[in-house]
Amino acid sequence: MKLDVNVLRYLGKDDFRTLTAVEMGQKNHEIVPAQLIESIAGLKHGGAFKCLKTLLRHKLVHHEGKKYDGYRLTSLGYDFLAIRALTARGAIAGVGRQIGVGKESDVFEVVDDDGKTMALKLHRLGRTSFRAVKSKRDYVKRGNHFSWLYLSRLAALKEFAFMKALGENGLPVPEAIECNRHAVLMSLVPGYPMVQVREFANAEKVYRECVDILVTLAKLGLVHCDFNEFNLLVDDDENLTLIDFPQMVSTSHANAEELFDRDMAGVIKFFERKFGSPDEAERVINSNFPSLHSAMGDGMTTIDQQLRASGFKSEHQKLLDEYNLAENDDDDENTDDEDNASESSEHSETTSCSSDGSDDNQVPEEESEHDLVDEFAELDTRDSDVLRQRMEHMVAKKVSDQRRIAMNRQVVAKASRNAMKSKNKGKRKGQSSGNKPISADGGW
Repeated sequence: MKLDVNVLRYLGKDDFRTLTAVEMGQKNHEIVPAQLIESIAGLKHGGAFKCLKTLLRHKLVHHEGKKYDGYRLTSLGYDFLAIRALTARGAIAGVGRQIGVGKESDVFEVVDDDGKTMALKLHRLGRTSFRAVKSKRDYVKRGNHFSWLYLSRLAALKEFAFMKALGENGLPVPEAIECNRHAVLMSLVPGYPMVQVREFANAEKVYRECVDILVTLAKLGLVHCDFNEFNLLVDDDENLTLIDFPQMVSTSHANAEELFDRDMAGVIKFFERKFGSPDEAERVINSNFPSLHSAMGDGMTTIDQQLRASGFKSEHQKLLDEYNLAENDDDDENTDDEDNASESSEHSETTSCSSDGSDDNQVPEEESEHDLVDEFAELDTRDSDVLRQRMEHMVAKKVSDQRRIAMNRQVVAKASRNAMKSKNKGKRKGQSSGNKPISADGGW
């Protein structure tokens, strides 16, 4: 569906109020009843129904009348809500031409009041070319029913968070400016996709820069998972800019090493055709082919924890917090040991004198509520691999226990259904157990 912003000129305040009411109703309804839209909009004298006709004419909502009279938002209507919100904030003042299209997003040129040109990315999850979101992304944590508009909003929020964090850590990414619903506003990067470049002036420099970006991401605790010539922009000076972030995962992900190697293989495959000779390509590639373990190192603070990247779950964060707390407590105890040595000895002497023969009445020390903290406290903080393996093992055990409980519930439910079927087998409609069938005239 083509985005025509000229329609915005013909929509009034009541129209957007009704459109917002449809959006609010879709939190609990796939198809929002017309009466609920009217109630949420709060317009007098049937104004909501009049606005619905206008929105339907411009294809901002879709009407469904099979089960009941209801409406749902279209992707174009969701675009208009995001653009209106960004306009109200003063972030943009106009929308221009479309400068990019992908399997899950569209990119448009926009300007602000000062005439500054920026890029507006509208996520389009649910297209025919990209519908296997649940198997390729972790947006849906539980359940099988979800809205494509809601998934697009989650993708936009995730990309905005990654873009902002990576920019603050010095990576060559566009500047994240604003985010609303499924729209991400960013700076416009001068350049063009690297896939369009036929020949480089210095292919070795560009290759090394690609490898440096992958290594820096790994040091930050992230793997891009889609690092290729389509997601890299290059300018006239052959400087690179990285784009497209929703699919990034943590280095603690179970398949992180495989995904990192796949990114490296994609870069190598592209640059093998850009070097002057096969010997030169082999020399450069062999001298710059890092693994995930060597790329991670210990030099930088990881940001996959604060970004909640895929593969780094809340259980991991809880265990790390408890482990760090236990380590801090141990350090404090070691520091205060010398200061409290004399006080402890005096206190023990006083206690022994005042409680003769009362050893049997002493209360034993309580066991720690966090047995995991004691287990991890024995590990060296530098041994991050052992800690990560322990966490992954515990999380996998917890998941397997939950699956076993769910399977047991399914078996019990199926057995109950089969028992009911066998009990009612052979009965005619209207016949209950122990009673004779009722005749047509009401007698027995």
